[in-house]
Amino acid sequence: MSSPLQSLIACGTKLWLDSIDPDLVRTNRELGATGATSNPVIISDLIKTGRFDGALAELLNQHSEDADCAWALTDQLVRQAQAAFEPDWEKTGGDDGYVSFELDPLLEDEEKGLSHEERVKQYIKLGKHWSAGHKNRMIKVPATPAGIGALEELCVHGVTLNVTLIFTPSQYRAAREAIWKGAQRRESLSNFKSVYSIFVSRVDVYTKKHAEQLSDSAQGQVGIVNAKRIWFENEEFWKSHETPLQQEIIFASTGTKDKSDPPWKYVEALAGSDIETNPPETNEAVENSGLTFKRKVDIMPPEEVLREIDARVDLRHLEETLMEEGIVKFANPQKALLELIASKRQELSPAS
Repeated sequence: MSSPLQSLIACGTKLWLDSIDPDLVRTNRELGATGATSNPVIISDLIKTGRFDGALAELLNQHSEDADCAWALTDQLVRQAQAAFEPDWEKTGGDDGYVSFELDPLLEDEEKGLSHEERVKQYIKLGKHWSAGHKNRMIKVPATPAGIGALEELCVHGVTLNVTLIFTPSQYRAAREAIWKGAQRRESLSNFKSVYSIFVSRVDVYTKKHAEQLSDSAQGQVGIVNAKRIWFENEEFWKSHETPLQQEIIFASTGTKDKSDPPWKYVEALAGSDIETNPPETNEAVENSGLTFKRKVDIMPPEEVLREIDARVDLRHLEETLMEEGIVKFANPQKALLELIASKRQELSPAS
């Protein structure tokens, strides 16, 4: 008899881990995970455990700038996760087994004062740098105007892309079109792989605050409906633009925010295709649920619920609001990581 996570994978979902903690990578890979992702919060949480003080002390000796040290540690930890998932990459011929590396979130920070053009150039420069020499590393680029502006050139240069911070179909389309333009400029599509990270639970947080008029049937369903619609659109596009590798949707932000919801709410609703990047605690809750998961990614709510969502949810305002919040949530953890590195420099310094 299969476990809940095994049933999730068996119905067609690729399970990725929203962490690069070496211990969690090992245990979740044993449960069936075939990929992972990183971000500044994950790196900060790992540093706070003290388990990496030795590696950090060595890097602090090598780098006088806190930012350089932070990126060196991130690179080191991502490499370790890549090594763990490399067999999955080999087994699938490059269709799975990836670890995502997030580019500098401070590029979007207004305090830096970068112009749109400067941001685009920096995304391209950093994307090329951090992807060089890595076969199973994805470069995570946000679906901001500058991030989208960099996608075509990054794709042309062979960078495997994970477009993140996507909330609406219009963002997804802009990202996909830019990447497809870049793919068509490549000499070969043999190694072309792209994924599009749709944030799910944050949409339902938005509707509770900004679309209070939704009925009980529709409230809490918008994130799922939105993600499924983008998934359907992605399926249709790539059917008519066939590529050797799959161009997939990542269902991200799958941890529930509403305590009244079961922790597997989004995992269950989106089961059956593409990729779910789940927090470790969500995977643990799923594994302990006793449930058998079946394909539901292509099953939509009743038509009256869809009509209500379309009538009462302003997607433009949703995108503007969540992107504004998202950029802050994108940049602040990087600032906190740099502050943590600075404090660790004092703590781990030989003179302390």
